[in-house]
Amino acid sequence: EKKNKTGPDRKINRPPLLARVNLLNLQELSKIPLKELRICLVRVDSGGRETFIASEIEQKTMPLNAINIKNSATEVIQACKGANIKSKFRESYLLPAFSVKPILSTETPIPREKLNPPTPSIYLESKRDAFSPVLLQFCTDPKNAVTVIRGLAGSLRLNLGLFSTKSLVEANSEHAVEVRTQVQQPADENWNHSGSAQTWPCESSRSHTTIAKYAQYQASSFQESLQVEIVTMSASVGSEINSISRLTGVTSNSEQKTIGKIIKFGTNIDLSDPKRWKLQLQELLKLPAFMRVSSSANMLSHVGQTILGMNTVQLYMKVPGSRTPGHQENNNFCSVNINIGPGDCEWFAVHEQYWKAISDLCEKHTVDYLTGSWWPVLEDLYRSNIPVYRFIQRPGDLVWINAGTVHWVQAVGWCNNIAWNVGPLNAYQYQLALERFEWNEFKKVKSIVPMIHVSWNVAHLLKMILYRVKDEPAYYCNECDVEVFNLLFVTSENSSRKTYVVHCEDCAREQSPSLSGVVVLEQYRISELMNTYDNFTLVRQTFIRTHITCENVTCSNILFDFSFFFIRQKGFIFSILEFIIL
Repeated sequence: EKKNKTGPDRKINRPPLLARVNLLNLQELSKIPLKELRICLVRVDSGGRETFIASEIEQKTMPLNAINIKNSATEVIQACKGANIKSKFRESYLLPAFSVKPILSTETPIPREKLNPPTPSIYLESKRDAFSPVLLQFCTDPKNAVTVIRGLAGSLRLNLGLFSTKSLVEANSEHAVEVRTQVQQPADENWNHSGSAQTWPCESSRSHTTIAKYAQYQASSFQESLQVEIVTMSASVGSEINSISRLTGVTSNSEQKTIGKIIKFGTNIDLSDPKRWKLQLQELLKLPAFMRVSSSANMLSHVGQTILGMNTVQLYMKVPGSRTPGHQENNNFCSVNINIGPGDCEWFAVHEQYWKAISDLCEKHTVDYLTGSWWPVLEDLYRSNIPVYRFIQRPGDLVWINAGTVHWVQAVGWCNNIAWNVGPLNAYQYQLALERFEWNEFKKVKSIVPMIHVSWNVAHLLKMILYRVKDEPAYYCNECDVEVFNLLFVTSENSSRKTYVVHCEDCAREQSPSLSGVVVLEQYRISELMNTYDNFTLVRQTFIRTHITCENVTCSNILFDFSFFFIRQKGFIFSILEFIIL
């Protein structure tokens, strides 16, 4: 609409009431406690005549702290309306009684020889092995932090050549590549800038290039390595000279660690475009369903939007020494990583149970666990009683990182890798995703995965109903990055361009306590959400016994959780009812 321009002396005719009242200020009425007496009209016969009498309906009130997963949506709403909330309403979505985490003792001292446990490695001999439900059960078992699947590419006849540097240049040579400039070091070391001591911060600078230009760098780096024998011979001669010097009393200051050479790591290369990367993405459809980028049993396929690198494929182009620093995946989701080759990669992994201990070590070394770049000093982990898996990923090997596993990776040779995240429909994945969702909010870090949206979408999925409008994004508060669901507090950023900004209620009220100038939009009818909540049921866990052969690990007679189920958490319905409470 175009607004009529008015001069200073021109009068605007308004209805008398609207001329005196700002409609937006009427929202202040929500603060007035409204009371209601429910009356039921009961039909009775009186002397052959039909009449009605008014009967008061007794309403049972339930305190908020008595609500549990057995209550209906109506009961939850009644409890919310009857609650006396004087401050900001916050409650955890997680109930300790429903935790499905394995019980692992972190206090009992672990012998040094057991601080490097063997990594479960499954060898596939056929396509049938790859699609066996036993493989899914083993990979997603909460006790298994990481699983290496050897020979996957061969058993499925994957054409990994489609992801080789040569093929990538031929397919899209000008495609963007993020470059991280790093210092080359041994995989189990991380020295400070001066080389005087090992440390945790793992610094790198960022720049950008193209696939074609990085391919040239990768090739020239390999050609330079052909001179390694000459360099080795020179180093050997230098060692002999140092020995002679020591014998003759001539010494040199060689206590400091020699800083490695500067290398460039090509990372976060987006392969999401189905037109540009059609052949590559089609090839990945050969994978078992639970490993695919998109599948009905993958929570990340029901986000309602694209999350680059999570529900899309990303590529990494490496030279020896290229490092992916320590981290857990976004919102603790599982991840799939395939080494294209031709070189190897070295991995380090720690079970989710130890993430807080590692976070404390990061804090001790002045690096932020969630947002910083860090490379653990192994001796620090061992002294803290933290076991570390360490293994080599060869070309064609697939590494499955289970939910919440802490890991860091370094390239041994020249290689490319592809990776993405998946969200198996099981309680362990769901619980860990929610835990990180809450921890991120506490630490004021944006959750890349909008877990409230995902939860409602999956709830509808289980009823075989597609809930969200296709491609409708999840919304985040413009100020604090918290996820905003259903009730969107919107302000105009630029009225001339008609651009708008979404806020959470807390931030909206900080800017305007009376919500003046704020429009509240409702995404879904409360009746629809109540229906979804009431129709969502718990599924009992069932177990089967099975046998699988692993490298260096005896895995016979393992009990596997063979069902997926979700815990209906009361917190989600509360998040939707926050406006009703106020």
